[in-house]
Amino acid sequence: MREEEDALGKRNIADDALYGIHAVRAKENFPDGNPFHPEWYKGLATVKLACYQTYRRFKDAVGRKYGHLEVPLRMMDDRVLEALIRSAEELTTGDYAGHFIVPAVQGGAGTSINMNINEIITNVALKRMGRSAGDYRMIDPIEHANIYQSTNDVVPTALKVTAMRLLEQLEEGINKTRGQLEALEQKHRDDLRIGYTQMQEAVPSSFGKLFSSYNEAFSRDWWRVSKCMERLKVVNLGGSAIGTGLTVPTYFIMEVVPVLRRLTDLPLARAENMPDATSNLDPFVEVHATLKAHAVNLEKMADDLRLLSSDRTGQNELSLPERQVGSSIMPGKVNPVIPEFVIGAVHRIYSNDAMIGNLAGQGSLELNPYLPMVGHALIDSLKLLIGINQTLHDNMIQDMRVHTGVALERLHYSPAITTALSPYIGYHKASHLAHAMKEKHIDIFEANHQLGYLSQNRLNELLKPANLLKMGFRIDELPKDQNQ
Repeated sequence: MREEEDALGKRNIADDALYGIHAVRAKENFPDGNPFHPEWYKGLATVKLACYQTYRRFKDAVGRKYGHLEVPLRMMDDRVLEALIRSAEELTTGDYAGHFIVPAVQGGAGTSINMNINEIITNVALKRMGRSAGDYRMIDPIEHANIYQSTNDVVPTALKVTAMRLLEQLEEGINKTRGQLEALEQKHRDDLRIGYTQMQEAVPSSFGKLFSSYNEAFSRDWWRVSKCMERLKVVNLGGSAIGTGLTVPTYFIMEVVPVLRRLTDLPLARAENMPDATSNLDPFVEVHATLKAHAVNLEKMADDLRLLSSDRTGQNELSLPERQVGSSIMPGKVNPVIPEFVIGAVHRIYSNDAMIGNLAGQGSLELNPYLPMVGHALIDSLKLLIGINQTLHDNMIQDMRVHTGVALERLHYSPAITTALSPYIGYHKASHLAHAMKEKHIDIFEANHQLGYLSQNRLNELLKPANLLKMGFRIDELPKDQNQ
């Protein structure tokens, strides 16, 4: 065991632990079982790397300016700086994540997050230089690993980097799912089915129109998600504690964001108003609202497809792929597990949305202490949506089957089809046809044969997909003799 000390006292730390006293105190204080997102951990390491690379540029600039003159600032030793850079590079790939022990739910505005990663970087760097973990006389988690940084600019900047990377994945996932829906729309453009309002049979429609509504909604989602980058690209890195840049060289403030931009290949920009970017979390509220909108469209589609494939509808017009055994007691039972996963997951996203909005409003003057919770919920929602789109694409939509013959027969036996005839024979005659179909359990062709409202040829013409699916009718399409 090694002993570490802070302003509050001492703690014993395992010799092989790369975390330190600050992380241990957080672990003791925040008894939460939800782990910190590894994506955010990598994002933090990337921001740290940008800070160290910027410090190296700053040190070189100071050297060029002062030459052999005495520099009025204590500078970090080159060996220490290079060790920090190499350590941060390793963490950007997720190395040593097992030593990040601060849980997701916490207090302190993210100080524990920042210190845990400072401790890991420091101890990795110490070992690289042949020293023992915890030998902070040579490399210190605050003096060196945290150079010209604050929790309040590093942690939210890392969150934005992480969210932007996940948004890129989500955008791609939405577009892949949308592409499948577009293909289904084209394939089933003229395949007729009953359209429903309020869960009741209403008017003729088609599977093409059904899938087109999902395709259009996902197109909007894709566009909205693509615009979220604009909401997150402004960062406060270099702003220090409250965005005033106190204790940070002007050179560092001006250069650190361009360095981070090159490292991440993301369109990052330094905030013009650093105090605003430090204290206000409304960009996260806005972005999550877009995620919620996509979640709503996912739930609507999943619930529709679950209903259409349900045994409650008799012979199904649509079948979902059988993904797993549905019961430990009922032989042959298969459940719609993918739609159920989607619906359950999006309701978690709805909960995250409420929490993000509520906690964003709890900011106090220059800082919001609940950024860690806001960030955890945002990343959680992004990962859920990425996963939802992936499983819809891989495990449901591509193997989903549409039974066009069943749907067409059901339409012909549904009184809903008589609505399409009302412009040609009038509402009352169409109603007589509907009642005959209901009472005698006959299809539209037999009902019309018995009542004689339209010739067989005329009825066949009116019930063609081209006529049932066109947008409205023209007056010159109505025959003078409507019994023809």
